[in-house]
Amino acid sequence: MRVIFTFAGGQGHLDPLVPIARAVTAAGHTVAFAGRPWMVPKVEARGFVCFPGGTDAGLEPVTRPLAPVNMEREARDLVMGFGRRVARSRAPDLLSTFVTWRPDVVVWEETDPAAGIIAERLGLPHATVPVLAFGMMAAPFAEGYNVVREGYGLKPDPSGEMLSRYLVLSPFPRTLRDPRNPSPPTAHGIRIVDVDRTSRAAGSTPDWTAAIEGVPSVYFTLGTVFNHESGDLFSRALAGLRELPINLLVTVGREIDPAALGLQPAHVRIERFVPQAEILPHVDLVVSHGGSGSVLGALAHGRPMVVLPMGADQPLNAERITALGAGRSLDAIQATPDEIREAASSVLANATYCESAGRLADEIAALVDRCRGRPARTAGTGATADRRRLSDVLVPPR
Repeated sequence: MRVIFTFAGGQGHLDPLVPIARAVTAAGHTVAFAGRPWMVPKVEARGFVCFPGGTDAGLEPVTRPLAPVNMEREARDLVMGFGRRVARSRAPDLLSTFVTWRPDVVVWEETDPAAGIIAERLGLPHATVPVLAFGMMAAPFAEGYNVVREGYGLKPDPSGEMLSRYLVLSPFPRTLRDPRNPSPPTAHGIRIVDVDRTSRAAGSTPDWTAAIEGVPSVYFTLGTVFNHESGDLFSRALAGLRELPINLLVTVGREIDPAALGLQPAHVRIERFVPQAEILPHVDLVVSHGGSGSVLGALAHGRPMVVLPMGADQPLNAERITALGAGRSLDAIQATPDEIREAASSVLANATYCESAGRLADEIAALVDRCRGRPARTAGTGATADRRRLSDVLVPPR
């Protein structure tokens, strides 16, 4: 069987697909990816073939000041950006790739509707992988991609049914999803974060956690996109957090020079990039922008959070984290160093935050964590395929 995985965004859109792709590969199937040109080298570095699709226009990192959160603007950017502009640019290239590479199954992350459109046009069975923790608002998103559907001779999809018509492989615990937007009946939970809960007890801790003995360790990140749009937030948060008796690791992104944040005390380590898998098992608190990938990683390890949302899905994630008692949220523009320090201190001191995060970690740990990978009955059968058999291909029975 040949399976192609497609994604329209950056690292946060790629990461949920990689563990599934590795499991499908391990089961003996042939795998490829299709991403935007700038992400091709990153996929190839993971050991996969990757086809470019669409344009990288507008993706150049631009350092800019923080802007007030406007959820109407964020929703419009999602619908008209990923839903229409990116989908329209990617669809022709995906059509060419699918015709040439001839996949039996298409697996696409939910902000890449061009893949679903081309799969439907060619009669290929397809599955989706959510990348937004709070859940995609299907009908509004469909307003963007329906124009692209029309260009390929497909009927309108006013309700956004294409997003969940067949198998949905969700890495997020159902509790985290906004109850106003519940998971579709086609959703199957799948664990993509491998957590070794004995790693801290084994004593294999990184050196930055030992600058001060016997104190908590904290990780602070603003992601790999919004770090460029964070204004003085790195400086304000650092000014507050470094006054706490903690060991603090900060990652600023590959394009930002840690030296730009000035000389720091010995218990503060600033790096461009460290894989979160090497960090999260060893920390007691995560301070972040609240992107879905950062939230999932923290919760998979049972780590409570302080969230400073700046845009995209982050404010909605912050609402859920606060509602579930797994952390606190602050206004990224207004928060002072003292307020950030107080929020971090209170979350570290109050065990209920850790307990709430732990319950979500247990829910994530209970998700299916492997793929069966047996040959698909759908392979090569085109539009008449029984799409329900995709669950047998990618998800073992409960």
